[in-house]
Amino acid sequence: MKLSQFRFDIPANLIAQTPAKNREDAKLMVIERKTGKIKHKKIKDLLTIFGEGDVFVLNNTKVFPARMYGRKEKTGAKIEVFLMRELNKQMRLWDVLVDPARKIRVGNKLYFGADSSLVAEVVDNTTSRGRTIRFLFDGTDDELRETLYSLGETPIPKYIKRKPDEMDKERYQTTFAKIEGAVAAPSSGLHFSREMLKRLEIVGVHLAEVTLHTGLGTFRQIEVEDLSKHKMDAEFFSMNAEASNIVNHAIDEKKRICSIGTTTMRVLESCVSAGKHVKPQEGWTNIFVHPPYDFNVADSLLTNFHLEKTSLLIMACAFGGYDLIMDAYKLAVKEKYRFATYGDAMLIM
Repeated sequence: MKLSQFRFDIPANLIAQTPAKNREDAKLMVIERKTGKIKHKKIKDLLTIFGEGDVFVLNNTKVFPARMYGRKEKTGAKIEVFLMRELNKQMRLWDVLVDPARKIRVGNKLYFGADSSLVAEVVDNTTSRGRTIRFLFDGTDDELRETLYSLGETPIPKYIKRKPDEMDKERYQTTFAKIEGAVAAPSSGLHFSREMLKRLEIVGVHLAEVTLHTGLGTFRQIEVEDLSKHKMDAEFFSMNAEASNIVNHAIDEKKRICSIGTTTMRVLESCVSAGKHVKPQEGWTNIFVHPPYDFNVADSLLTNFHLEKTSLLIMACAFGGYDLIMDAYKLAVKEKYRFATYGDAMLIM
């Protein structure tokens, strides 16, 4: 398929700028793949759709305050630095995106904080916008981490046209976030309060946690028309034995397995073994799911309404069928569903 087939216009007022008052208050569009039927529900209605023995697979990655603002040496030009991932803890090397990139060259120093308490040196060019920087810091690893947290900003997406605030520190994080490493929240997981998770367990739904640190692979703009030529940036993932046992038991018992989000689906598809079971493993995955694709594990997918021409929308179409999902998106606009990270969700079954 071609990238241009995933283009459509979303009214600006439907791109959510703030989350719903309560996590489970978001609207839920339920899409049945076999019949093509579409129903309008709420996230809390998941309690009546799933039950005893079914499994929800969750991505427990934790977002860190990845967006920082620094000043270039000599000129004092303001530079946005987006921390992508730590390359070497001992050497304090990080992969970052810089904006504006044209002003930053190898050897430049960047100063952070009102008193320039943190200094970084650019040591490599990685992409047109990317750089590798080394923090010049004399303290301990914990002290560096504290400094980055104090200077960093919650990395809400740029299409949210406001500065992040205290609310975002809580709401741009899932209630089950445990393992730090993401620069973007797994958006479908944001709909689950602790009470909602507990109610799911009460009705018999099992929760399996995996990790995929959402990074450049997930949100880098696709720049090729032929989707088969797009190369995803690798992202770290992990599935432990406990999670794989829960999923495999559901497969054996012919229970339903719901992937909570596209990042979770990428973990499941990266861990498939013989017999369409999953096995514990960790590593880096650059799997890019686009139509046509045969899914091996999950039989349902909970995902938000995504922006056009993104890998997230493309996976949803691969899972639900291109025509059905694109029709659902048109209906979502008509029914005023909210789009993107803080928006509403669809359940594809």
